[in-house]
Amino acid sequence: MKKRTPVSAIMTKNIIALNRTDDLETAERLFKKHHIRHIPVVSGDVIIGMLSYTDLLRISFADAVSEDETEIDTVVYNMFSIDQVMTKNVVTVNSETTIKDVAEILTKNEFHALPVVDQGELVGIVTSTDLINYLLKQF
Repeated sequence: MKKRTPVSAIMTKNIIALNRTDDLETAERLFKKHHIRHIPVVSGDVIIGMLSYTDLLRISFADAVSEDETEIDTVVYNMFSIDQVMTKNVVTVNSETTIKDVAEILTKNEFHALPVVDQGELVGIVTSTDLINYLLKQF
């Protein structure tokens, strides 16, 4: 296993993102359509927050609706904005941060995704699942 491998080797570069003006119904649809658990919230290419599927579960019964259903109960979602639900003080890494350093950050914190930011621009996202898949490929 290479000790200095940069996170750019395993991060997702095709980013699915939200804007603060999007609604939570849109967020739930993106989570379910793309089978993901974390979505960066951006203003242009700059990250301003992170929304997790767990954030939605805290305010709704999002998991009570099957992934195949397109009908979403928006009553609760209409009571909140993305700004109110997202995490605002987001920890980020750059694309040269080592996979080892990313693993240490994720294990010491209570989140499972890190946005990858180079010169102020969101260029990727790395998750605990990406790390596990990387480890599996080593064996």
